[in-house]
Parts: sequence; structure tokens; C-alpha cells
Amino acid sequence: MKSLAELAALREKAKAEVNLRNNGEDKTRVVVGMATCGIAAGARPVLAAFIEEANKRQLKNVMITQTGCIGICKLEPVVEVYVPGQEKVTYVKMTAEKAAKVVTDHLINGQVVTEYTIGTEQ
Repeated sequence: MKSLAELAALREKAKAEVNLRNNGEDKTRVVVGMATCGIAAGARPVLAAFIEEANKRQLKNVMITQTGCIGICKLEPVVEVYVPGQEKVTYVKMTAEKAAKVVTDHLINGQVVTEYTIGTEQ
């Protein structure tokens, strides 16, 4: 930064992003478990894939965030999808390729990818 104007612009941009996060009650939320267990199992590329796919498809009604340990470490990377008015869906043993399919099938077309969910994992 070279001026106070640049600092003020950066501050306003950050405030706008925080407001977007706080006003996301009507948005679909994708939450990626990013505790050490998730990161060790490959959660970073999964998070990056969700962000990339959502940006590529210009999904404005989807908020992608991260969280700490979800509590099922042996099934990491874990991703939870919260669609307003619907039951939470938990995807397990995620990969970047699976993330792309979840974006297409679940987030865009409303069809849960059941073969990736916790209910099908033994």
C-alpha cells in the first residue's frame, strides 16, 4: 500500500465481504473440515476445488467456508452442505474430483450425490 486511499479501499472491501458472510442465511453453505486431520487427508485441494467450481459457474447463492474438526476423522476430508429448508448433507472421503460432481449435481441441480455421503460409508 502506498496511500491512505488504498488502505481505505481495502478496508471497505473487507467490510463488504464480512457483511456477505453475515447475511448468508438464505444461501447454501458448503463447509469443509480443515482441522489437521482434514488437511492431512487432503482437504486443501477439496476446498480449492469447491471455490474454483463455484466461481467458474458463477454461483452467487453459495457460500463456501471452512471449519475445524467435524469429529469423524477417519472419514476425512469431510464436507457438509447446508441448503436452507433442507436437512444437512455430509459428504465423506472427498476429493477434488468428487467436489466438482457435488457442485454440478447437488448445488446446481439439487440432487444429493448419495454415493459420497456418510450414510453409504461403512
